[in-house]
Amino acid sequence: MSAAAPWGRPSPRLRRRKAVNLLMEALATVAALIAVALLGTVVVSVLRRGLPAISLDFFTKPPAGFGATGGGLANAFAGSLVIVAVAALMALPVGVLTALYLSEFAPKRLEQTIRLALDVLNGIPSIVIGIFVFGILVLSHQQSGLAGSFALAIIMLPLIARSTQEVLRVVPETLREASYALGISRWRTVVGIILPASIGGILTGTMLAIARAAGETAPLLFTSSLTAPFITWDPRQPLQSVPLTIFELSESPDPLDHARAWAAALALIAFVLFASLLSRALLARSRRKLGQVG
Repeated sequence: MSAAAPWGRPSPRLRRRKAVNLLMEALATVAALIAVALLGTVVVSVLRRGLPAISLDFFTKPPAGFGATGGGLANAFAGSLVIVAVAALMALPVGVLTALYLSEFAPKRLEQTIRLALDVLNGIPSIVIGIFVFGILVLSHQQSGLAGSFALAIIMLPLIARSTQEVLRVVPETLREASYALGISRWRTVVGIILPASIGGILTGTMLAIARAAGETAPLLFTSSLTAPFITWDPRQPLQSVPLTIFELSESPDPLDHARAWAAALALIAFVLFASLLSRALLARSRRKLGQVG
């Protein structure tokens, strides 16, 4: 049956389908604009309130002593850098090896079970992870940057593993077949061919996981909140962090502390934006590389 009426005009059914298509396109466009508007509102609001408090001292000096004015949040930036870096060192190898096992070696049923476990772990609230680490590490020892890093590593692990697994699926099957045809063993194929071909996508997932972990506050409240107001790089000691500092400054009655909290939030947003843009660039480069290989 023709979609058009006998006299050349579109049939009612075709006109209805076009109207529904235009309506759905309009709704999707409006939803996208709302999402962008919300992001822009948040960024502009934080930028307007936090930019006046940004200075060189804000990034390079520790907080001022009791009763003094001025100072910065250098201890918080140093602590976040150490905690997140150690967490990435914990989560990256475990996440990548997990993804390699699931994609290349695991039986189908076991793969589905582990994937479900990773999805469940990814959905666990971060405060529950903080309580868990508090019970197994902090109660028997003390608060430390290592405990905070371990909590953040648990948060990062499923993100890295699942994103790496998706990237490994994009690697052309012809690479595996060519390697097997040359008599190369399976594990050497994975290590020498599959893994290097997907390194860009792995770094993308890692950067996204780091961006999420850098903004977590709840786990650090239980694992690394009893800190001193000076710069330290020792992960065995409790380390101050930017999210925890924002929480503490927002509870202060001093308007100057509120301004510093907005400035710290602005710095955190800038880091997340940088990590997101870097991950997008790495992902685009990885896709171009895999497209050339395929």
